Amino acid sequence: MNVRPLSDRILVTRVPEVEKTRGGIIIPDSAKERPLEGNVVAVGSGKRLEDGKIVALDVKAGDRILFGKYSGTEIKVDGVEHIILREDEILGIIEK
Repeated sequence: MNVRPLSDRILVTRVPEVEKTRGGIIIPDSAKERPLEGNVVAVGSGKRLEDGKIVALDVKAGDRILFGKYSGTEIKVDGVEHIILREDEILGIIEK
């Protein structure tokens, strides 16, 4: 199944959770926090302004982004968890 976000929405998958710290300590499930970064899977066409023009989004498929803890709507597509966010809920793009 394919999901195509509309207007200024973005489909994101979270990066995998870290199982160990850098020092080698294993983190128990009760202490893990969900990662606040993800990979962009698909983007909408852009935000429509009041005059009818469409402004393209700053992110594109394949970008790695940071988002807020309680932002977006979580969905499951073919058993994989995704998040649908608006562009203004994205905090930043991680560049390598």
